[in-house]
Amino acid sequence: MNVNRAWFSRFIQLQSLFLSAAAIVAAVFWANGQQVSPVTITVYALMLGNLTRFLMEHLRPIFWNRPFPWNWLLFALILLFLLPPIYVVSATVVWWLGASSPQPLWQYIVNGWRFPILVSSVYCVLVYAYRKASERLKQRNLELQRTVELGTARLELQEQELKRAREIQQSLLPKEIPQLAGFEIAAAWNPALAVSGDYFDVFKLGDHRLGVCIADVAGKGVAAALLMANVQAAVRAFASESEQPAALCSKVNQLLCGNIASGRFVTLIYGVLDKEGQTFVYCNAGHLCPIFISAGKSVTLDGGGAVLGVFSSWQYDQVQIELQRGDRILLFTDGISEASDAKEVEFGEAQLATVAQRNSSGNAVELNAAIMSEVDEFCGSRFNDDATLLVIAAQ
Repeated sequence: MNVNRAWFSRFIQLQSLFLSAAAIVAAVFWANGQQVSPVTITVYALMLGNLTRFLMEHLRPIFWNRPFPWNWLLFALILLFLLPPIYVVSATVVWWLGASSPQPLWQYIVNGWRFPILVSSVYCVLVYAYRKASERLKQRNLELQRTVELGTARLELQEQELKRAREIQQSLLPKEIPQLAGFEIAAAWNPALAVSGDYFDVFKLGDHRLGVCIADVAGKGVAAALLMANVQAAVRAFASESEQPAALCSKVNQLLCGNIASGRFVTLIYGVLDKEGQTFVYCNAGHLCPIFISAGKSVTLDGGGAVLGVFSSWQYDQVQIELQRGDRILLFTDGISEASDAKEVEFGEAQLATVAQRNSSGNAVELNAAIMSEVDEFCGSRFNDDATLLVIAAQ
C-alpha cells in the first residue's frame, strides 16, 4: 500500500510538471501574439512527457552509469532515435482528437514537428543534467557522511585509548602517599589534557626516609606522558637509601641525554626527607624553585642546575634544609603558577606564597586543598598546562 501511494504521488507530481511546462509554452505563444490551442498544448505536453520518460527510464541502464562523455553521447543518440516516433504517436493522438485545424495526418505531422521535438529535447537534456547533478550531490553527501562517521569512530577510539592511557598513568602515581612520623605529605595532580607531562612520586627509602620527587616534561599530551613514564622508571631504578639526590639527577640526566628526542627536556626536583635528622635534602634540575614557609614567612629556595636531557656532563648540586615543627615546603609545576584568569593575568609565585602563608596553620592536606581551590577559582577551572602540587608539612 505504501509503495502504491508513493508511485501515485510521484505520478501526480510528474503530471503537474508536464502541465506547468504546457502553461509556460502557451504563455510564450500568447506573448508573441500567436493563436493558442490549450487542448493541443496540454495533450502534447502529457503525451511527449510521459512517453519520453517511460522509454528513457527503461533504456537508462544503457547510458546512466557510463563514464563521461560516453554517458552523454549514448543519451543523445537514444534521445535522437526515440523522439521522432514519440512525436508521431503524440501528433496522431492530437490530430485524432481534432484539436487542430482539419488537414491530412501526414501533413499535420510534417508541418508541426519542429517545435514539439525542440521543446522535448531541451526538457530531456535539462532533466538528465539535473538528475546527474542530484546523483553526484547525493553520492558526495554519502561520502561525506561516511567520512564523518569514520572520523567520529576514530575520535571515539582515540578517546578510549586516551582514557586507558590516563588510567595507566594514574596507576603509576602513588595510590596512597606513604607518610613519615613527624611529617605529612599531600599532593594534587591535574592534567590539562587526558594525559599529563607532570609527575610526582613519594616512596620509602628504609624506615626513616622518604624519596620525594616532582617533575615536568616539556610539552603536554601523549608524547610528554610517555617521556614522563620513562623518567619515573629511571628515578625509581636509581633511588636507594645511599643514593644522594645530586647523584641521582646526574644519572637520570645522562640516561635521558642518550635517549630523549630533540627539543625535549625535563625539569625535576628529587629530595630525601629524613625523620632522624629532621632534614630535607634535595637537588633541583631546572625546576621551579620550591617555596619554604617557616615562622609565618615565605622564602623561595634558590639554587639548582640545568634541565635534564640537554647537558650530559652537567654536575648537579644539592641543598639541605632543617625542618622545624610548623614548617611547610611547596613543590609545584608551572601549571600552578602560570594559571591565568580571563584577562590573561597569571596566578604567580608571589600569590602562591601568600596563599600558602595564609593557610600554613593547616596540615598538608588542608594546605594543599586551600591552594588548589584558590588557583582553580582564579583561572575558572581552565588550566592551560598540567598542574601538580606537592606539600610537605613538618608536624
